[in-house]
Amino acid sequence: METTKPNNPQPAQPQAKPAQAQPKKVETKKKENKGVTSNVKGIKSASIVILVCFIAAVCIYLFVFGAPGNFKEPDLKETPLNLLGTVYKGGIIVPVLLTCLLTVIVLTVERWIALSKAKGKGNTTKFVEDVKKALAAGDIAKAEDLCKKHQGTVGAVVYATLQKYKEMDKDTMLQKEQKLTSIQQTLEEATALEMPTLQQNLPILATLTTLGTLIGLLGTVLGMIKSFQALAQSGAPDSTALSTGISEALVNTAFGIATAALALIAYNFYTNKIDNMTYAIDELGFSIVSTFAATH
Repeated sequence: METTKPNNPQPAQPQAKPAQAQPKKVETKKKENKGVTSNVKGIKSASIVILVCFIAAVCIYLFVFGAPGNFKEPDLKETPLNLLGTVYKGGIIVPVLLTCLLTVIVLTVERWIALSKAKGKGNTTKFVEDVKKALAAGDIAKAEDLCKKHQGTVGAVVYATLQKYKEMDKDTMLQKEQKLTSIQQTLEEATALEMPTLQQNLPILATLTTLGTLIGLLGTVLGMIKSFQALAQSGAPDSTALSTGISEALVNTAFGIATAALALIAYNFYTNKIDNMTYAIDELGFSIVSTFAATH
């Protein structure tokens, strides 16, 4: 019995220390393998924007344009004293056109903020040149670092493609053509994931370029109908009704043209910025595929 006592203690405690150190290693690996994201955020529900703009437009129409101080007779609101009163006489089409104009302004600012984040840090042209130089030198790690510093849409797409490049570089089962196809497919998938966030709300701006003109034309026609009704009365025509109809026609025309012009400018401007990003992605994607084809 005395000989068995020294054999009872078991060295179980030293084995617990390496088990506690394992989660730290896993966490560091996760941080190192974290991909590059463009972090492009925008207004997803444009219907809420339109509703808020409509409420704001009605309030502006009633309490700013229709303020009693803008008319000679505040109770009747017939004879305007200034431009605000003249705009108020444009009729019920004015709040609708003002809603379209405010929506265009809000979405223009929203797209400016979103695409500024999508552009990333630094000059995109210089980023493309630096990545192409790194690829030409075979320095994939440097190209990845450039993508991490860029933090834009182009950098996110290129980084995902470079990860596939490294995976295909280590693959020994697939043929060269299959590897090139896989890299190209990854490039297209990463681009397809980024495009919806870049083009978000642009279809609404494109719609308002036409809708603003049509609603303004509708207001113009209604104003001219009132003017001709005043002329068609027997005896001397009512000058007040005639001027009211003409002012309604001109005010609605002005609002319609302003809305359509601003929407068209914003749409073309942002479409051009997105095209520039797409060209940069295509250029770097071609460089990555060409580099892989030349070195394997």
